[in-house]
Amino acid sequence: MGYLEKNNLLLQKVDGFYDLAKDQEARDEFLVEVAAKMRRFPTEEIRLKTLIAEGYYQDFYQLYTAEEIMTVMTCVDAVPFEFQSFMAASKFYRDYALKSDNHQIYYERYQQRIVVVALALANGDVKQACAYGKAMIEQRYQPATPTFLNAGKQKRGELVSCFLLQVEDSLNSINYNLATAMQLSKIGGGVAINLSKLRAQGETIKGVENACKGVVPVMKLLEDAFNYADQMGQRKGAGAVYLNIFHWDVEAFLDTKKINADEKSRIQTLSVGLIVPDKFFELAKENKPFYLFAPLTVEKAFGVSLDDFDIDTRYDELVAHPLVKKRELNARQLLTQIAQTQFESGYPYIMYKSQANKAHALKGIGEVKMSNLCTEIFQVQTPTQIMDYGEEDQIGYDISCNLGSLNIVNVMEQQSLADSVKVAVDALTAVSDQSKIGNAPGVAKANEAFHAIGLGAMNLHGFLAKNQIPYESEQAKEFSQAFFMAMNFYSLQRSMEIARERQQQFSEFEKSTYADGSYFAPYLVTDFRPQTAAVQQLFTGIELPGPQEWDVLCQLVMKYGLYHGYRLAIAPTQSIAYIQNATPSVAPIVEHVETRTYGNAITYYPMPFLSRDTFFAYKSAYHMDMMKVIDLMAVIQPHIDQGISTILYVTNETSTRELARLYIYAWQKGLKSLYYTRTKNLTIEDCLSCSV
Repeated sequence: MGYLEKNNLLLQKVDGFYDLAKDQEARDEFLVEVAAKMRRFPTEEIRLKTLIAEGYYQDFYQLYTAEEIMTVMTCVDAVPFEFQSFMAASKFYRDYALKSDNHQIYYERYQQRIVVVALALANGDVKQACAYGKAMIEQRYQPATPTFLNAGKQKRGELVSCFLLQVEDSLNSINYNLATAMQLSKIGGGVAINLSKLRAQGETIKGVENACKGVVPVMKLLEDAFNYADQMGQRKGAGAVYLNIFHWDVEAFLDTKKINADEKSRIQTLSVGLIVPDKFFELAKENKPFYLFAPLTVEKAFGVSLDDFDIDTRYDELVAHPLVKKRELNARQLLTQIAQTQFESGYPYIMYKSQANKAHALKGIGEVKMSNLCTEIFQVQTPTQIMDYGEEDQIGYDISCNLGSLNIVNVMEQQSLADSVKVAVDALTAVSDQSKIGNAPGVAKANEAFHAIGLGAMNLHGFLAKNQIPYESEQAKEFSQAFFMAMNFYSLQRSMEIARERQQQFSEFEKSTYADGSYFAPYLVTDFRPQTAAVQQLFTGIELPGPQEWDVLCQLVMKYGLYHGYRLAIAPTQSIAYIQNATPSVAPIVEHVETRTYGNAITYYPMPFLSRDTFFAYKSAYHMDMMKVIDLMAVIQPHIDQGISTILYVTNETSTRELARLYIYAWQKGLKSLYYTRTKNLTIEDCLSCSV
């Protein structure tokens, strides 16, 4: 019997419960196959030197002595490790492990991949390499896919693979961003692009009426571009486009995701997101007239683009101005239309622009305009002006996502929160320092200026279930608030230390709310440490900062500054969560045993720590109160300087009105975004929590 068959047998229950031993048998059987396909070497040193000579690894002997490399190997090998599931082992070897060019022979084990990543990120610092290796092999810290996959290889992609661009209202800018998006897609990057400054369908071009075709044709160009530039066929191109909800073309923008949309306008592979200021929800709440505006007429009337216009405070000026072309819609009906589109396609994402900017520590430098493909990145962007031949381009700030995640279970059980955050920040800083995205000038400029990183976390539901804490409970919120408060503290502390060590702050630090201390105000008056004995016990052996420690840190940051303009962002963590045997991100699970399809094969993945004891703590997201899920995100968000990738889970019993109410509730609770909406048709058999 093969490993797939054994894995599938875990669904055949023994004494009324899943036969989880079959998954372990499948893992072991799979690893026997891996061993048979593994290239053998007499020693580790010979292996490393051979793979360097054959062009697989970078030459680490230019950075380290042979003894230092062996020291790092020893650090990693000293920690006992085994994959906790068939999915974890198969995911690593199929998607991450170094293989021969024909993909038939494995060249590295999990421990060897970790050693190579550690050596590459440490860049010659053996002590740092050991720290990285130990954090990864203990599965306290996991770099994001582009870093874990590519670090240390000669033939590799970039260490970051998520980017944000914005288009100015000119053909030069459209062409520039189209070319930049293709260059980034070529290296496996996912790219989000803000189209809000483009003039609307029917607006003038050089005074000619009805000449402009609007945003949809540009979306079609981008979709074709991502389909063409797909990393040599190895990975599909991935793109997203964002549009301000007050833009004249917003209905046509949403219609591109309707199932019955005309094929000329339907967008199939491009993701779409809406940029929504507070004013829209206020108009919907009060049932007042809601107007769409033609961007070019706004620019002509006020000298500022619609995307840059402060709609929250100056909306009435737009409505009243006679030169601004506008048309009226019903805000509540548009919310229903958004909900209907989400039921059909899962889109659009929703980016709460005003909320993101209220909490933006760098608001004195610039504005957050949009988010990324997974809606957790919120950073300053400034325009790039692409000029004609002979004129100098004015390069602004664009964005790259530099991500990694802590595994909450392992960090907590090893009582190593402060150390894990420190190591993670150092590892992400190394990625930022080593990333040179030369074919995207705005991205490169912002990386040099802000050294932005995005440390996140995974396995929240796994930790809660293992400790018999319901995801929707007050205890879950109390734990999450304390954990992410501490994570914020230690990331700030380490960023300050790096700034002090290097005597370098991020660009224009003095304009941030860190510099004047106002960022720290909530922490000086509120103690976010757990108050109940049950949650306090979870943090036994872990030091949590209170107002006094925050005050000391505030003074140090004001004195020495921070190296990173951005530090924290909670991404979805899909593939890397499998390797870590973790529940994804801070999201609830959807199934006790997840079904994954690869080609013609079906694989089953039991949730971490699944047992008779934890079964009922693992309630499916489809049976949760989404408002309580939002409540949990809302206690985490204030401690995350960027955002949280938050998915809504609804069923065929959810109405469009109820879904629209969730958008408003998330806005009221201070979330910065909502990722896509997942829909499931429920049957009696689907109520898994009641079936055992």
